[in-house]
Order: sequence, then C-alpha cells, then structure tokens
Amino acid sequence: MAMLWKFMRVAKYSKPALSPKGKVRGIPTHSRHSSSKSVPSDFAASTSHSNTVELLGKSYPQDDYSNVTEKILSKVGKNLHNRKHHPLWLIKEQVKEHFYKHYLGRRGTPLFSVYDGLSPVVTVQQNFDSLLIPQNHASRRKEDNYYLNRDHMLRAHTSAHQWDLIHSGLDAFLAVGDVYRRDTIDNTHYPVFHQMEGVRLFSCHELFSSIKDGEGLQLFEQGHRTAHKQECHTMEAVRLVEFNLKQVLTKLMTHIFGDGLQVRWVDCYFPFTHPSFEMEINFQGEWMEVLGCGVMEQQLVNSAGAQDKIGWAFGLGLERLAMILYDIPDIRLFWSEDERFLKQFIGPHIWQKIKFQPLSRYPPLINDISFWLPSETYSQNDFYDLVRTIGGDLIEKVVLLDEFAHPKTRKVSHCYRVVYRHPERTLTQDEVHRIHRAIEEAAVRELGVEGRF
Repeated sequence: MAMLWKFMRVAKYSKPALSPKGKVRGIPTHSRHSSSKSVPSDFAASTSHSNTVELLGKSYPQDDYSNVTEKILSKVGKNLHNRKHHPLWLIKEQVKEHFYKHYLGRRGTPLFSVYDGLSPVVTVQQNFDSLLIPQNHASRRKEDNYYLNRDHMLRAHTSAHQWDLIHSGLDAFLAVGDVYRRDTIDNTHYPVFHQMEGVRLFSCHELFSSIKDGEGLQLFEQGHRTAHKQECHTMEAVRLVEFNLKQVLTKLMTHIFGDGLQVRWVDCYFPFTHPSFEMEINFQGEWMEVLGCGVMEQQLVNSAGAQDKIGWAFGLGLERLAMILYDIPDIRLFWSEDERFLKQFIGPHIWQKIKFQPLSRYPPLINDISFWLPSETYSQNDFYDLVRTIGGDLIEKVVLLDEFAHPKTRKVSHCYRVVYRHPERTLTQDEVHRIHRAIEEAAVRELGVEGRF
C-alpha cells in the first residue's frame, strides 16, 4: 500500500509534457515476476516524432490525458533499488534478509517472496480500480499523476501490484519498485521515489492455531462496519491480524535502527485498508512517519480469489528509511553518479554502519519569480513540475513566498523563491540566470501567467 495517501494538486500544462509530436523509444523489460535486472534508462526513453509513447518495449497512443514529461521518462529503468551498494539497494536487502530469516514456511523456506523487477507502467485499473479507489477520488486526478494515456500510467504506488500477486496465488510477498507522483520541491520530495509493499494473508487455521480454545473462532461474520473493523470481519480476527502486523513492523524497524527505538502508531485512512495506521519512530528526538499499514479490504482480497483468507498490507518508503539511517540530507543525492557519494556505501556486508559524509557544502543561488495567475485552474504543482522539468536536479527548493490579490482587478499574484544548488559543484550565476530565464519564459508560454519579472 502507499506509504502516504497525500497527493498534491497540479494543473495541466502542455509543452514540458510530451506533446502528441513526441515519441519515446524503449527496450523490453524483464519478466514480470523476475528478481531484478535494471533497464538502462538511456535506452528506456528517447524522443522522436509521433503521436505515441514507446516505453520499455511497448507503444502507448497519446490522448488528452498524456502528461508524462521527458524528464520523468528519463528516470524509468534506472531501478536504483537494484543497483548493488546503492543506499536504496542496501535498505531493500536489509528488509529482505530480515523477512527471509524470521518468517519461514512449513518446509523451512522463506515465507515471503520478493518481486523487485515489476514494470512501473501499469493500467489505471491496476493503480486505482483494483484497490477499490472510487472514480471520484482526488488521488486519481490527472494533476497528481503521470499518465501515458487514459488507460496507462506510471504507478503512483507499489500497491498497484497487490491484486495481481494475490490473484496469482501468493499469500505473503514483498514488492519493490520506483513510483511516480507530481509533487512539491524540497529536500525530502522528488517526483520519483521507491516503495516496498508487504502483504500477508491468513487462513482461519493459520490465524487461530496458536490461540487456546481457538477452534470455535471465525474469520467472518455478518456484522457492522465500525472504526475498528470491516462489517465482514469478526473482532477477534481483526485484533489478531492487527497485532501480527504491528509486531512484524516493530521488529523490522528495531532490527534496522537498533534496540531502544521508540515507536508509536497513529490512526489514519487508506482507501484499500481498514482499519489503517501510520508508524512513526523517534529519531534524534523527532517523531517521523516511516510507513503506512492496515487490515486489507476484504472486497479486494475476495475479488483476487482469496475469499477464505484475511490479511494485512504495509508500504514503506525506501528513501525515507535511507535518509534516516545514513543521515542523507537531500533526496536528490540518491540520483547522484558522483563516485564520492556512491563509494561511501560500499562495504563488506549490508548491515555495515554508515554515516554519510557531505561531499561539500556548495553555496545556494537564490532567484525569485513573480507573476499574475491566469485563472482558477492554476495550481502550485503545475509550476513545480515546470520548474523541475527545466531546472532538473539543480533545483533544491521552491517556496511560495507571497500571494497577493489586487483589490480592484481581483487578479492574484504569486511570488516564488527558487533555490538552486548543485550537490556536487559550485554553480555560477550566469548558468543559473539562463535556467531562471527559461523558467520565466516557459511559465508565460505554457501556463498562461502574466510575468512580473
């Protein structure tokens, strides 16, 4: 399931996204349930001229929903979570080893199977419908996601694979991959990040076998839906599933961060789990959310063919865990090709204690931009996506400094501060000025704003 169901609003714009004249070429990806083999990004996406997008060996016709940008497509196939010694790979391998070691099947083999090579291109049905997300749910908006067309998109969460994996007969699995969302710009947000999905289903015997006098307990009833259970679940079943889920995740976080870790649970809401919770850990005196989890919606489980089972699901963000564990201050660093960054994570084993050493504290360059908004359809994420497309990873942060409504015309003006900083070298004012000027021109041309430059 998605680590956080918090999608930011973004409005449509045309030029930075692939127009109907753009074409992206690709090469076939690996098997759907294979372990991991990264598709080189240089081959996964390149531009040409057509009304289709070709990505990972498949062709997708564009339509009025197509909004994925070339900048985003260049990230497809990087598969940082499968790149040996990368910090995201280290986190993934630590979680895998923990589950392989502590959860075994009847024959002594690992209970959980791992899928870290699933294609990031999914159908809208996989990403939303299979998870019972309503048609009018805000998370479906074109402004919040990267769509290839009305039927296909870059997955917004690894939960997009839940239904398929359960339907294939799996009762316990981890799914890892890159996910894509249009988002704000700062040191903890990036339009591409990585998630790990965990799912476990229980039969009646598996859930109640260790309970004294549990023979008469049942998974299901014809009851009422409350804040604590679904209408089809017995309270005994929900409590045991919830206890198992929290126990599994607490052990995992303690194993990663060490003994003495403080954990707390916060009630929340996800469309495809109920009841659902967020786990927060206390790190250096600050409570930080690290994952979301809950009891799976039985309608989802039933539709996937596991009608006689009940289960839980969780989703954690690999970047969030790696930033905490290794003290990495900026999410852009995960995409660095600088050997000074990558070599810090090469060690004799995956559990080696590593504290990231800053490459250098290069000074930021700050430029402001002000403009009158074109209409009520404008949203901040629209501008953020444009800035990210043009400035790329030179953009450290974009902050809305001021919002002003003219007392007579009622026109609204926004003033943004754009912070430029290269993670590996010092930027010059001349190169930043060229980028900033390009952003100003694109904002006028593509967003219809009236510049106050």
